[in-house]
Amino acid sequence: MPENGAADARPGNLPPETRSFVGRPHELARLGALLDPARGHERLVTLVGTGGVGKTRLALRAARRARHRYPDGVWFVELSPLQGRGLVGFAVMEALRLADQSTSPVTEVLAEWLADKEALIVLDSCEHVLPDCAGLVRVLLPAAPGLRFLATTREHLGVPSEHRLEVAPLPVRDSTDAAPPRQGTGTGDALDLFAQRAGDACPGFVLDEATTGTVAAVCRRLDGIPLAIELAAARLCELSLAALDERLGERLPSPLDLLTAGPGEGPLRHRTLRTAIGWSHELCAPLERLLWARLSVFSGGFDLSAVEDVCSGGPLPAERTAALLERLVEQSIVRRHPADGDTGGSGARERFHLLDSVREFGGDWLRALGEERTLRLRHLDHYRGLARRGCTEWNTGRQVLWCERMIAEHANLRAAMDCALSERDGATALRTAADIGFLWRHCGYLRDAQHCLDQVLTVDPEPGPDLVRALWTRAAVALLQGDLDSAERWAAVCTAASEEQRDPVAVVAAAYVTGGHLLLRGRLVEALAVLREADTLPVRDDWLGSAQLQVRLALSLGHLLLGDSVRARAVADEVREESVRHGESWAGAFADCFVAQADLAEGDCAAAVRNARTAVVGHSALNSTLGVALTLDVLASAVVESGDGHRAACLLAIGQRLWERLGSAQMHSPDLMAARRDRERLVRRRIGEQAYAKAYAQGLAMSYERGIAYAVEDVPGP
Repeated sequence: MPENGAADARPGNLPPETRSFVGRPHELARLGALLDPARGHERLVTLVGTGGVGKTRLALRAARRARHRYPDGVWFVELSPLQGRGLVGFAVMEALRLADQSTSPVTEVLAEWLADKEALIVLDSCEHVLPDCAGLVRVLLPAAPGLRFLATTREHLGVPSEHRLEVAPLPVRDSTDAAPPRQGTGTGDALDLFAQRAGDACPGFVLDEATTGTVAAVCRRLDGIPLAIELAAARLCELSLAALDERLGERLPSPLDLLTAGPGEGPLRHRTLRTAIGWSHELCAPLERLLWARLSVFSGGFDLSAVEDVCSGGPLPAERTAALLERLVEQSIVRRHPADGDTGGSGARERFHLLDSVREFGGDWLRALGEERTLRLRHLDHYRGLARRGCTEWNTGRQVLWCERMIAEHANLRAAMDCALSERDGATALRTAADIGFLWRHCGYLRDAQHCLDQVLTVDPEPGPDLVRALWTRAAVALLQGDLDSAERWAAVCTAASEEQRDPVAVVAAAYVTGGHLLLRGRLVEALAVLREADTLPVRDDWLGSAQLQVRLALSLGHLLLGDSVRARAVADEVREESVRHGESWAGAFADCFVAQADLAEGDCAAAVRNARTAVVGHSALNSTLGVALTLDVLASAVVESGDGHRAACLLAIGQRLWERLGSAQMHSPDLMAARRDRERLVRRRIGEQAYAKAYAQGLAMSYERGIAYAVEDVPGP
């Protein structure tokens, strides 16, 4: 069962293990058989168990072991951040990196894309979205014969074909008749987990004859529930082992209490976990408890700057949040995830998150404190301000950092958008959707942008700059989706709103969406007339500056489609110069692609390859699947003209996988689709059908990351 090596090249998104895995040999063996397509017939396996029992860790370990069996990847879908109905399909699309640009229903897009795939999808934490999960599984399993699901949940999905596997707590060995294991020979039970986590909290702790009996007593009190054991072990930095056992004995319910629990008090193990979490809560200092409660407002992860802004106030000053957050990390209440580099100007290099059961407990306390709505509004203000800064600085050298920030904060931005819509404050909702929607459009989240903008634009919003930005973004989303009827309709409304504002730069921006839909319809002369009429004004640093550059990009593409490479190059070079001047990358990468096309038209294949590779790097840094796909078509043409037909076929296949993910081949442009067909025919003629099929298959088998690396590497052969 390889866990490294060849399997690493397969598609997938499994997160790395941040802590050692303990025990579960029998469960892993059973899952290994169930998830083996050659052995197991079950296509939906659910791991059912109480919160904190380790379902997610087990699922990830089993999925990691099985990934070599799934040519099209193993994909992890985290559902706990979802706060509304109808979002499970969106979460699956995001996990699969389906930068879908169509307007078809999500289930149809997923069913079509997965129809011929051999893949495993892990749905994690289904309990709060059970109907949506069950509905999606019922649609996708018949549509995709090679697809399997592994789900983690506190309740089963209720699908007829479901194979349920109960995840029990870790066993607790009887310390009276079993000597402690020798160093490095743990049995994989609750005592081993306690020993490992205690060693992390209190270096030097060992499980020996002096400690085994007490550790076993502690683990039995905690019912062998891994999360409860980890929380208790983290307390050894401040309590002795004997004191820990005594405190737990004081706080945890007795067996008689559990057996006589009322019908509304939940499963016994869940009560044990809740009581253990409550005991950890009691041991926290008052301000630590307050911060814990306030942290529950975050969706997904968060960074220190967000904690300082959202959670401070009243008795909790901002300057103390960092130290208090660190204390919660030390106590295993909060989990830390190191991050690479500064993202979007926050100054934070780390991200944090709460496990589901811990977040639920904090949320209960937040409601009990009467602070839930206040904190949700502060959360909204923070992320609305974040998005506003992103729009203000989008056309600058911080663009890539802002894109990374939008991806990292996607769950929080979605939660903030939901809050803005639920508050029924039209002006706030419009402003939030305009900012977040613009950034989502440029960072690959087209459906999210469409969803939030459609909700705010159907309630007769107030005129003003926010409305112009929202209308422009909605039309621009429709362009990338290939929904040209919607693009035309929204472009007309955007143009009228821009003219009403009498902002000349906004009027120029509107020319992009008007000329863009004409361009994609193949009405090239009309498109060029609109785009040429747009005034060439000084390019701004904000979102409007980016729109100004996109007007010029559309003009360059129009010249290319008309066969005028000289004018296309001249305009694209202007965009490249402005891109360098402002430090932005989004428009610059498209300009590099169009210059490569001009190079190709003029017979300079070496320059075309060089510029196309530069464009691929720029697009991939900004999560622009569309840009990468468009550029790979150009790069394949340049490579085959350079004499390497095998590599060109491989590149065409890599690009084809991306167009499939986008859901709209060449944005439904007849000119771009014809160009793609011409490229394919040329490569087939150059190397022959058999060689083409072989190289094409190699490209299809590559993961997204490997495909990008292959496209930009300067070596021959696939």
